[in-house]
Amino acid sequence: MQERDNILRILKETREAMTREDAVTIKNLSNQTINTASLTQDPDNVAVAVIVYSLGKVLERHQYQEYAGWDKFYSSVIDAINHAIKDLETDKGDVGKDLEIINRELEKLSSKLKMYIQDVFWKARINKASRIYEHGISMEKTAKLLGITMYELANYAGQARMDDVPLENTMDVKKRIKTAMEFFT
Repeated sequence: MQERDNILRILKETREAMTREDAVTIKNLSNQTINTASLTQDPDNVAVAVIVYSLGKVLERHQYQEYAGWDKFYSSVIDAINHAIKDLETDKGDVGKDLEIINRELEKLSSKLKMYIQDVFWKARINKASRIYEHGISMEKTAKLLGITMYELANYAGQARMDDVPLENTMDVKKRIKTAMEFFT
């Protein structure tokens, strides 16, 4: 795993934020991993970004904590994070396997909670793919790295970019026509 110290810090801070149910901090920690994931294209860094972001989204939906299976899911996630931290600190074990445990825990959840959390994780993959794509990695490579289709990435990236443009920053019709005409003169 590249950028070991940064990922170790991210996981430790995520664990602490989870105990405080601080979803905002967790999502911010995920954003900190995107630069590294974009530069290295390391699957473990990408997995950390997606998992941490997903956990933030799951925690901000407090109603999930009322579903059957929540306590077991939560404790399994904390255990997996603890194992990943230990593996990084000792340079032993497989952090990728520790992270995969979180995904496997989804399969053990009750049907309603499982459906909701799987949806959060899926959307998180698409969201993080969009952020990596914005860093200049090709759409094909980004989609493959995150296990989504190029169509899903293009659809999300196109929506995100349009939503990010404030309407007051767009040109009026006359100005657009004038600019277009300047291209031909």
